[in-house]
Amino acid sequence: MGATRRKDRPDIIRRVKRLLCLALLSASPAFAQTTVYEGARLIPGDGRPAIERSAFVVENGTIMRIGRMADIKAPPGASHIDLTGKTVMPTLIDIHTHTGFQKGATYRPENYGRDAILEDLNRALYFGVSTVVSEGIDPGDAAFKIREEQAAGTDRKAVRQAGAANRVALATRPGGARLFTAGRGIGAPNAGPGADTYKGIAYAVTSEEQARTAVRELAAQKVDFVKIWVDDRNGRAPELSPPLYRAIIDEAHQHGIRVNAHVFYLADAKGLVAAGIDGFTHMVRDKDMDEEVVRAIVNRRVVIMPTLQNTERGRNTEPPASLAAWINGPAREAIGPDLAAKLIGAYGGRTAVQASAARERYAILQRNLAKLSAARARIVLGGDTGLQDDPFGFAEHRELELMVEAGMTPMQAIVAATRNGADYLGLRTTGVLTPGRHADFIVLDANPLDDITNTRRIARIFVNGREVNRHSLEEALGGRRN
Repeated sequence: MGATRRKDRPDIIRRVKRLLCLALLSASPAFAQTTVYEGARLIPGDGRPAIERSAFVVENGTIMRIGRMADIKAPPGASHIDLTGKTVMPTLIDIHTHTGFQKGATYRPENYGRDAILEDLNRALYFGVSTVVSEGIDPGDAAFKIREEQAAGTDRKAVRQAGAANRVALATRPGGARLFTAGRGIGAPNAGPGADTYKGIAYAVTSEEQARTAVRELAAQKVDFVKIWVDDRNGRAPELSPPLYRAIIDEAHQHGIRVNAHVFYLADAKGLVAAGIDGFTHMVRDKDMDEEVVRAIVNRRVVIMPTLQNTERGRNTEPPASLAAWINGPAREAIGPDLAAKLIGAYGGRTAVQASAARERYAILQRNLAKLSAARARIVLGGDTGLQDDPFGFAEHRELELMVEAGMTPMQAIVAATRNGADYLGLRTTGVLTPGRHADFIVLDANPLDDITNTRRIARIFVNGREVNRHSLEEALGGRRN
């Protein structure tokens, strides 16, 4: 038995290393050189028109020049990558996610931890999502440690476990997509996330002092946002009263932290905007928004996360054919066959009456998003990604499709998912393809301005000028079985 274990050990070590550092970016010799990417249609991500037959020069991971191919002169000694017939756009940024609970096809509290978070982040990167914000259900310190390691550019755990020969290769940003976290969110008693998986995670506050104390604890952890749940959670909890949410917003702002709110009711949204809320992780869902609140949201620059794709499932009696073809086809191995089957199942099984009622409720979201978009509100990509059987990568691309279906143009949806998200996070090196920014981009086989679902047709991904090894990611992610 001992001999068998020793024989298997190299394979196990290789497997562990791969799972810990799935997102190793291929450190090709060309990375230290100047590279010219030429021939692609380039969508900058800031709303400017696409550049046909583009060329852009990348030096040490940074875009130096960009323009039409005929106007860009390649520096002496530069290598060339031909992207003729492809479309290039920035990598995606998702401001509303929940990391760490999905492990293979299982979703449970004991899954939460470093490995499950890394699996989520690596799956996100496989699908072109380079940055995510985990909104309010991160117990413990696992998310904070990963965030720290990413900022330092080193996966310390992997480096400790690797031999000396591998340490240089492992000294890279761990865990795929870059992670931001709100730590534990705040709500009234029993007002946090309702599933048993999340029980006991959120702060439950009933006084202004408790509310302010919770914010101070979060500030000490250096959270990126404070998340609050305000509504009555479909009648199962008291609402977070205006004095309490005003105290949270005030205390957070004193510490230089922005606050994102989960809302349902129009009346709550109006009160929160007046109180200085920074972002909504959901849109109003009980009524059509009136012009007064839309104008206030725009004037106060409140950020909107549409969060359509979870709600949208209820309007279906069976999976949409094109979506099923994608999940059972190109996306299947990266999602994992078992999880893919559960995901497909979530789109069916309803009666026609149930689906009809859900469509009426969902139409409120669509109309509200159309109003906000027409008024030029600050809309970002936020899919509520990572809830049960709602895997990273899948959710973001589905959300983009539904944003366009609700009335946004493909260009507006792309800007929401790239530049706007970077702006909200204060990132000045990503989100837009322009000189001085990092070369963080997706190479697509088709034009998403013609059909937004073409964002799924990913040929290659580059982060900071290095190509992501998608094959290794797919192999390891698809190999997870639980």
